[in-house]
Amino acid sequence: MNSKLVIYNTLNRRKELFVPLNAPHVGMYVCGPTVYGDPHLGHTRPAITFDVLFRYLTHLGYKVRYVRNITDVGHLEHDADEGEDKIEKKARLEQLEPMEVAQYYTNRYHDAMKVLNVLPPSIEPHATGHIIEQEELVKEIVDNGFGYISDGSVYFDVLKYNEKFHYGILSGRNLEDVQNTSRELDGQEEKHHPVDFALWKKATPEHIMRWSSPWSKGFPGWHCECTAMGRKYLGNHFDIHGGGMDLIFPHHECEIAQAVASQGDMMVKYWMHNNMLTINGQKMAKSLGNFITLEQLFTGKHELLTQAYSPMTIRFFILQAHYRSTVDFSNDALLAAEKGLARINDAIRNLKRITPSKTTNGMNVQDICEKCYDAMNDDLNTPIVIATLFDATRQINSVVDKKATISAPDLEELTKIFRIFFYEILGIKEEVGANNKAREEAYGKVVDMVLEQRQRAKANKDWATSDKIRNELTEFGFEIKDTKDGFTWNLNK
Repeated sequence: MNSKLVIYNTLNRRKELFVPLNAPHVGMYVCGPTVYGDPHLGHTRPAITFDVLFRYLTHLGYKVRYVRNITDVGHLEHDADEGEDKIEKKARLEQLEPMEVAQYYTNRYHDAMKVLNVLPPSIEPHATGHIIEQEELVKEIVDNGFGYISDGSVYFDVLKYNEKFHYGILSGRNLEDVQNTSRELDGQEEKHHPVDFALWKKATPEHIMRWSSPWSKGFPGWHCECTAMGRKYLGNHFDIHGGGMDLIFPHHECEIAQAVASQGDMMVKYWMHNNMLTINGQKMAKSLGNFITLEQLFTGKHELLTQAYSPMTIRFFILQAHYRSTVDFSNDALLAAEKGLARINDAIRNLKRITPSKTTNGMNVQDICEKCYDAMNDDLNTPIVIATLFDATRQINSVVDKKATISAPDLEELTKIFRIFFYEILGIKEEVGANNKAREEAYGKVVDMVLEQRQRAKANKDWATSDKIRNELTEFGFEIKDTKDGFTWNLNK
């Protein structure tokens, strides 16, 4: 399969032609959520980014196995090796079982992804369901001399690893930089060096989530789950590993070290990272307390919002920026996205109203298609795809206004272009009713205005005009009833 797709590989810091290891099969692993709170706007960036990649690879004809994990144990506060497990802390505060918390927020995440039209992955493994695989990974690292046991916990020996390999290959950091920025945290005296990270943690008495292991009753380090589960479902070598840029260091750097230390070579060929979604220039995150949940966006109940926004407006807002660029949230940006989305949706509806001509004049449909493919092949450049569809929108409006013409074959091809790129690849879907309150109100006012014109015609005994309005509205599917106080109407379609 000859693909022209080029993607930016964080590992080599350049765009590279995408050549799968075992075409037409593609293995893709993406870091999913830590399920201890409601999904927020920041969660949408990686979900939508890699959903579009999944969609496009599938469109190109690849058979994609897409793995996206659920972290339900081991992710400690501040991404450190000490402190409370984020899920356990939530469970303690709400007086629930940890798995009750994890299940509740996993369900909430799934609900949010569904309304955002994010396709489910091929496999969605949970960290708690793969303790055995993580223990096996730790054993291999220790057996190969890159891990050590300290008071029941197991740590990765970064200095020893760096003597043979390169710790920092993904993030571009050298060991001196890591040493200078490492924090000396309380309770970490058992480490040989502050830069070492936990592979297995011995559970303290108050720690609820614990499993038996050769070293102690405890739980796996946060970084282990993705290495272990990626290898289980995609093999020792697979094509793509994705996630947010905030995961490059330490999470993905540690994943690389674990893979090399256990099997002797790199597991992943292409590393892809989306940039951050910020609010007032600062990363949006639960840990920073500056996030807006998706429920707040859908209801408009947040101090920074002036109204509710539909899921497709949120998706369109995300895709208007390239996945490797920063997106700064604002209410004005969402308003602009809502208007832009409405323009394209109106153009798609207008396609159905067009009566084709013998020839096309005023547009080049083939050029529109080629520009969309070129943009997608250039590291998923969705903003260029959207800009191209906006150009097509202007051309469609010109045809509707009788300032240009389009032939039947070109009209069919243009309709296909919007179906493929807008609906199938960008993943925008039609929204009916929900979150379109303003549109529905305007629509109703127009119908009322037309019927008021009919009332005036009746008052002036202009029966021809009155009947014409009634008959045409009836033909469009409206049921009109005259009352002593005026009229009522209902759309039966």
